Amino acid sequence: MRNTSSHLVFICGGIVGFLSLNLVLESNFSTNHGIYFMKNVAHDARTVGNKSSAISSTHTTRILCWIMTGPKNLESRTKHIRESWAKRCSKVLYMSSVETDFPTVGLNVSEGRNNLYWKTIRAFQYIHQHHLDEADWFLKADDDTFVVVENLIYILSKYDPEKPLYLGRRFAPFIKQGYMSGGAGYVLSKEALRRFVKGFNTRECTHFSTIEDMALGKCMETMQVEPADSRDLKGRQTFHPYPPDYYLVRQLSRPRPWYLIYDHYPPVEGPGCCSDFVVSFHYIHAVQLYVLEYLTYHLRPYGYKYRFNPDEVNATAPA
Repeated sequence: MRNTSSHLVFICGGIVGFLSLNLVLESNFSTNHGIYFMKNVAHDARTVGNKSSAISSTHTTRILCWIMTGPKNLESRTKHIRESWAKRCSKVLYMSSVETDFPTVGLNVSEGRNNLYWKTIRAFQYIHQHHLDEADWFLKADDDTFVVVENLIYILSKYDPEKPLYLGRRFAPFIKQGYMSGGAGYVLSKEALRRFVKGFNTRECTHFSTIEDMALGKCMETMQVEPADSRDLKGRQTFHPYPPDYYLVRQLSRPRPWYLIYDHYPPVEGPGCCSDFVVSFHYIHAVQLYVLEYLTYHLRPYGYKYRFNPDEVNATAPA
């Protein structure tokens, strides 16, 4: 009886030992596999980031991005801009009402919607004084705008920054030549920046309205800065003052919303609305910012052959 008990103890001990060893091995494999997976994800992210940086750094088009923000948005919005797409600009400045260690440039302007144009005026004056020779183009974006800098570089590479030009989502009303939507972001050439600052020095331009984008558009017209076409060769828009779902989803028959009524070019809703080389979307907060960052720079269907080459000789240009 004693021998039988000893055998049972021995067998049970062996089973327990085998299961424990198997559990430890599986645990080590899972841990190592997880570490390996995370290392590869990090490596892929660095590779994509490095390639992206290489594109920007080797291209002759230099973009200074300035972000309009405020003290209450630094943690909830602006730091996420800093950690994502802003890294791809040649230079980045964060413009606020006060100077902080973020760092932000203090413009000595009160916060609030009624002061947005004052912020814009002071920001461009500051850039003209301190950073004019550090870039060819000057992008203004809000702290809830997502920008694909490489696509912007591609569009701007076709234009001369020494000509008085500015680009964005062109709206039609109020100004004869139209103006660029502030939320979608807009870009001034170096010569356009010079003329904007000159307009306030000579008082040809004034702070006649609190509507920032429209008032800037009036100054551009006064100083003979021409709006350039930012659409792609198929006539699809690249700058967007709202998130993607406002444009991509097919809509039932309805009165058009204001942002489509304002469009200078014939508006398109549904999948044909937006260029494959989109530059911006607006009203994008932190979570959506990282989602768009992932979809833009990481998600790729295996074996997919890209369908649109904007440099093809036989590509159809918009009428």
